[in-house]
Amino acid sequence: MGRPVALATATALAALLTAGLGSCSSDGSDSSAGDTVTAIPQPSGPPSSSAPASPTPRSPGSSDPSADSTPPRVVRTIATGLAAPWGIGFLPDGDAVVTERDTRRVLLLRAPSYDVREVGTISAAVPLGDQGGEAGLLGVAVSPDFERDHLLYFYLSTAADNRIVKARLDGGRLGPTTVILDGIPNGFIHDGGRLVFGPDGYLYASTGETGQPDLAQDKGTLAGKVLRMTTDGKPAPGNPFPGSQIWSYGHRNVQGLAFDDDGQLWASEFGQDTYDELNLIEKGHDYGWPMVEGRGDTGGGLTNPQVVWATDDASPSGLAWLDGHLWMAALRGERLWRVDVEGDRAVHPVDYFVGRYGRMRTVAAAPDGRLWVSTSNRDGRGEPRPGDDRILLVEP
Repeated sequence: MGRPVALATATALAALLTAGLGSCSSDGSDSSAGDTVTAIPQPSGPPSSSAPASPTPRSPGSSDPSADSTPPRVVRTIATGLAAPWGIGFLPDGDAVVTERDTRRVLLLRAPSYDVREVGTISAAVPLGDQGGEAGLLGVAVSPDFERDHLLYFYLSTAADNRIVKARLDGGRLGPTTVILDGIPNGFIHDGGRLVFGPDGYLYASTGETGQPDLAQDKGTLAGKVLRMTTDGKPAPGNPFPGSQIWSYGHRNVQGLAFDDDGQLWASEFGQDTYDELNLIEKGHDYGWPMVEGRGDTGGGLTNPQVVWATDDASPSGLAWLDGHLWMAALRGERLWRVDVEGDRAVHPVDYFVGRYGRMRTVAAAPDGRLWVSTSNRDGRGEPRPGDDRILLVEP
């Protein structure tokens, strides 16, 4: 299903930059944002959905009464010397699986020392990070039945498409991969790539619109969507569009997915030049791209984001749920955001570690109730520091 889009070459990169695609300004700028978060103007007119007006993000130390008195802190560094770590998944015994986008390596960090060892590579992945692209070996999800089936699921870019594969991790080695879903359009930019299992046992995946905005509204392609499928890649029962893995559409480039304790699915999404988004994902809903960026007033039944940020302050990638909060890693914004959730509303964003560790790619809730946060300074768009890339252990 879908129209595969060939991966761009270095020549195509020059064309993209000349054309001024907003993705490069959102995900790719090396500029560091400061500690002050500016208010974000919103379009005039009535909102196009019943979603509440988005609150203005606040900086640490603001007068927000919901802010915790004790900010999160980095307890220690889990690992150093990594190359653009992208996906993090935890096994039932506390070990962690990490993917590296550009090396195509799958790493195993064994608890409690978390020494890094390679357990395999996925050679079908075609990384473009050395050219400033976003393709390669991306997300990982651990099977809910891992103790029985030893399966890991990966999202990767090949020369022809984006696809989802599964492989057994057994005896400390990764076995051969089996494709469960292919034909997801790919591109030099906007490949999505996050995987997460829902409380319903189905696999959810985020895809990007590959730099071709119209694909986000086209329900005949899997680009620019959130997908829901069985562990064999088939459309999950109850999906809104018969015979399709599509769960929601109208997305530009979702790189963060997280379920809260009530089973609600949240997604972080790259904007173009103005607004990045945090969305509550609902079955069959249209999130507006490319008609609107941020909140819209088109009257077309679009679903508004819960929170928006200036792209300098976010350019969000990973998303995690822990202790009543959503935690969102920011690339261009070089910070970690915490957002409170009250029922079906996301409120009171607060940022931490601004500029301290550089670009932050992935945040994952660890079994011990703390957060793992990975940097992404070696992804072709950052400025590597000694020891990069690294995984930080954060006490929330």
